[in-house]
Amino acid sequence: MKIILTTFATLASATSAFAGAVTFVAPEVVAIEEPARMGGSGAWLIPLIIAAVILLAVTQNNNSVDL
Repeated sequence: MKIILTTFATLASATSAFAGAVTFVAPEVVAIEEPARMGGSGAWLIPLIIAAVILLAVTQNNNSVDL
């Protein structure tokens, strides 16, 4: 009787060992798209202001009268 129980226990443990390898299936990554910006950030204003100040400084009409 001990041999039958030992055989059954060995077969039961061997069945789970040879059942197959458990493979890890990675979850699918969900890509989140960032919405497109409309109109930009306004960084173009700074060079425009600098160009306007330089243009006004160069083209300034100096009507001083020398006495």
